[in-house]
Amino acid sequence: MKLCIVTHTVKKGDGQGRVNYEVAKEAIRRGHYLTLLASEVAPELKDNSQVNWIEIPVQKFPTEFIRNFVFAQKSADWLQKYRADIDLVKVNGAITKTSADVNAVHFVHSSWLRSPVHISRTRRDAYGFYQWLYTALNASWEKQAFQQAKIIIAVSEKVAQELVDIGVPRSRIQVIVNGVDLTEFAPGVATRQKLGLPENVTLAMFAGDIRTSRKNLDTVLYALAKVPNLHLAVVGDTEGSPFPQLAASLGLNERVHFLGYRRDIAEIMRAVDLFVFPSRYEACTLVLLEALASGLPVITATATGGAELVTPECGVVLPNSDDTNALAATLLSLVSDRALMQQMSKAARAVAEQYSWATMAQTYVDLFEELTKNEEHCSHPNLSPSSRSLSLPFGATSAN
Repeated sequence: MKLCIVTHTVKKGDGQGRVNYEVAKEAIRRGHYLTLLASEVAPELKDNSQVNWIEIPVQKFPTEFIRNFVFAQKSADWLQKYRADIDLVKVNGAITKTSADVNAVHFVHSSWLRSPVHISRTRRDAYGFYQWLYTALNASWEKQAFQQAKIIIAVSEKVAQELVDIGVPRSRIQVIVNGVDLTEFAPGVATRQKLGLPENVTLAMFAGDIRTSRKNLDTVLYALAKVPNLHLAVVGDTEGSPFPQLAASLGLNERVHFLGYRRDIAEIMRAVDLFVFPSRYEACTLVLLEALASGLPVITATATGGAELVTPECGVVLPNSDDTNALAATLLSLVSDRALMQQMSKAARAVAEQYSWATMAQTYVDLFEELTKNEEHCSHPNLSPSSRSLSLPFGATSAN
């Protein structure tokens, strides 16, 4: 099979980039030939004899808006010229101006635009307007891109439902959950003192962008004020964040530990007792799987993509992200029952073991092989080299 993946990056350390990296490795392992239309590719892939990297450099352009525009146009130009040489094209969202066979959706801009925590609702300035325009345009272009694809892959059940809500038939949607590195993220023991964390206390963890209200650290802090003796480690860039001040105003300075942006999240997860992440809006977050793989009981909310993975045996899914009392009661019930947390820890790891990167990549490539062998699919008009392009100025795949 000759497979083409259109994406910005193909490497570890990036959500969509890691997904495409693992899919590329599995395709190579099975002997397939791979064309990568990308701006950045991991060295071990671009040097592989089975890989043809078509570099689309966009870094010199000043804004993401322009970079996406250029990427979409250049990738579409290449596909129009060489589409006849490719068996199957995989893209993410509205990343390119031409149609694809498989569209893997990590984020639905239509749903994000309707969210009460969309940036345009929290910032009534030029930047807020830019974010509204950016999201609205991408929402329109995505709908066209989804109509053109034969198969739509959703990375969570939440994303699948959001696709149905904008008119994508459920029969065309397949859910393939992102993976997790089960070796990097694993139960263990880490020295809290080395990480700047207090010893001999029950310690919860929160991780995410704490410069906005979307991740919902405010509700976590209000709940923490009702749970004496529980400490909280917060991973996230504090520059421009209102939450250190909020923690201080709630008298939590001694119990909330702001660690800043960190790359050693796996080690921090081995040092804490549970993970709390009731995000107000999330399409699908890798950090939930990472916490489960680390053997942490997880408290999250239905608005968080991937929450369907959290079973009653390994955590709690709150119906309302903003219910401070419910979150506080849940925290109290866990921290007062050490035996329950230990049971949840084992169950959490067992859940995560079903979602390795290798399993995810195998599922993707199985689907690709099935599609290329399907005669009806091969004769589909969307697969013709002359298939009409979408009327999209550019595409984007994630919120800013």
